[in-house]
Amino acid sequence: MRAIDTHVHPGTKADVVDAGGKYIEHAMQYFGKKVEFITEEALAERYQSLDIMGILLAWDAETNTGNKRVTNEYIAGLVKKYPRTFIGFASVDPWKGKIAVEEAVFAIRELGLRGVKFQQAAQAFFPSDKRFHPLWERIAELKVPVLFHTGTTGYGAGVPGGDGIRLKYTRPIPYLDDLAADFPELTIIGAHPAWPWQEEMLAVAMHKANVYMDLSGWSPKYFPPSLIQYANTFLQDKCFFGSDHPYLSPDRWLADFEKIQMKPEVREKILYKNAQKLFGIG
Repeated sequence: MRAIDTHVHPGTKADVVDAGGKYIEHAMQYFGKKVEFITEEALAERYQSLDIMGILLAWDAETNTGNKRVTNEYIAGLVKKYPRTFIGFASVDPWKGKIAVEEAVFAIRELGLRGVKFQQAAQAFFPSDKRFHPLWERIAELKVPVLFHTGTTGYGAGVPGGDGIRLKYTRPIPYLDDLAADFPELTIIGAHPAWPWQEEMLAVAMHKANVYMDLSGWSPKYFPPSLIQYANTFLQDKCFFGSDHPYLSPDRWLADFEKIQMKPEVREKILYKNAQKLFGIG
């Protein structure tokens, strides 16, 4: 196995068309891509041809966006179909209250998914809001990580009013930092380098032992020097490769990663060893 891609949106019709809704065109434009989707078979072949395992992400932002979900059952079905290629993360809409808690438990215990993904800008919530504490308590009991979007997003990018999407929800300090302090038993992953709050995300990952980072959504050739410095030293055991497929392809990310200055042993950690350890991947 060459690498583990810890941030994979399926890019299938259920993901791009059904769940993307009005936001998908602007998100794709933000990454310089056309709105198109692939088949499930093509998705698996893409990762198999690169000798990469991927973590597929479900999606549920129904309350705020009105869009359809990429259901936990759908992701679990892809994992079951391609068990050597994918593992999966659930997604629940925190505004659904007790239903969200029940869905998280079912996704982990019954569907076999390995974590829970949130996109606060699309879902319109602050992770540190005490109204959501029952959800974090239950997920912590399940002993799986939570993945939170950090920094800017392609959703609503470049259009008047950003399609109503608000970036304030994805700031690491105080929201993820408060959550990490309130729930030290909860493993938290900040997705993306968190621009324009990258230094905040680095600080939280440095300060809180239960906080990690995935490096998805940005080509490594655009990584600022401070990100490379910390990933190469203090945070070498806490950073993961992630592409943000289909917005950024895994082969593009990996090719650009080869060109940046990184210790060989750290490169291996970021590409797969850190993910192997955290997610228990053989």
